[in-house]
Amino acid sequence: MDKVNQWALELDLLKTIIAKKELTETIKWGSNVYVHNGKNIVGIAGFKNFFTIWFFNGAKLTDQKKVLINAQEGVTKSMRQWRFRSKDEIDEETILQYLEEAMQL
Repeated sequence: MDKVNQWALELDLLKTIIAKKELTETIKWGSNVYVHNGKNIVGIAGFKNFFTIWFFNGAKLTDQKKVLINAQEGVTKSMRQWRFRSKDEIDEETILQYLEEAMQL
């Protein structure tokens, strides 16, 4: 099974949550990316062992729950991702708060 389809239901759940904000869905770099006022805000993707939502300016977010990580230390300056291994780990309320903060940046 390919890495994206392995997480199809989980990625659909993330899309449903993101759709509650005024973001435009696009495809960039082969992934779903969501844009606000012409700026990349967030993206989602499936990988072999996890699926993720990443924030393009994640380093600037408050990250009160301490869930964001730098996936490529030394390579990625501002982008941060939140990794999930099951849909039970998805915290809609916190995701919406992080999205709102990201849109305000």
